Amino acid sequence: MSEPVEPLRIGVLGVPGGWSSESLADAFRARGAEVLLIDAEGLSFDSERGAVCWGEVDLRGFDAIVIKKVGKEYGTLLLDRLELLRFVEAQGIPCFSSPERILRHMNRLSCTLAMRRAGIPVPATVVTQDWKEARSAVKRFGEAVLKPIYSTKARGMLLVKKGDKELKSKLQHFHETNPLIYVQQRVTLPGRDMGVVFLGGDYLGSYARVAAKGSWATTIRAGGKYAAADPSPDLVELARKAQAIFGLDFASVDVGQTPDGPVVFEVTAFGGFRGLHEGSNLEAATAYADYVLERMISAREEAA
Repeated sequence: MSEPVEPLRIGVLGVPGGWSSESLADAFRARGAEVLLIDAEGLSFDSERGAVCWGEVDLRGFDAIVIKKVGKEYGTLLLDRLELLRFVEAQGIPCFSSPERILRHMNRLSCTLAMRRAGIPVPATVVTQDWKEARSAVKRFGEAVLKPIYSTKARGMLLVKKGDKELKSKLQHFHETNPLIYVQQRVTLPGRDMGVVFLGGDYLGSYARVAAKGSWATTIRAGGKYAAADPSPDLVELARKAQAIFGLDFASVDVGQTPDGPVVFEVTAFGGFRGLHEGSNLEAATAYADYVLERMISAREEAA
């Protein structure tokens, strides 16, 4: 008689109570895995033990760690948490996606530079530490969006325009909390943009974010809503090339269709679950759980 196979122990890094994090944890449980949903705020490191722990739980005890979220909001603290996860990965615990690869896109500047080097079309962008240079960029662009280096869902972003009498004060105020000023030309969109999602580099699905009436931002926080999307093969291929730069297991690519052609705003390892669910009736959590478990089971069989 063969030995009974122990269930895989999966640690899901996420936000307890958060819809996408709980959905992912539930998807693993439904497939027979032992799951613990871990709040990254509680991670700690002990150099003498060589351990990264969540309370009394040593992360080395998991068969794999799946990183859904490393905090409720973007910020430099998330980079520190990812460094802790890099340490765990270096000890032989598989992480989906690799924290080292996630680190490459967390910084908006790093993400933009990586895409620009790869020839991915991005909106015209100026990044400077001088508010006067930022003002010149706004005047050249006509309209621009000031973006924090670390943010998501349009948090902290500010729409500014050439000819605004308060432009100087707005830039100076933004500069007070953002030493590096990221100025991106506002592109003309048809009231929506798209999230194009990939799993293991393969196209999974897409969704649209439709802006609320009178809003420049398409985000749900700004009153937008999710809708179905049917991107062209060329647009999917562009998004595929953008996400391939970072080598993430799960990636959502924010794409906009402008009169001059498509542009890519960013690539993220954290978005896409609710958009696919509400906009396209696709369950990213179940697909991701299957993807991870297939790889873990194959690795277990190869090691047997």
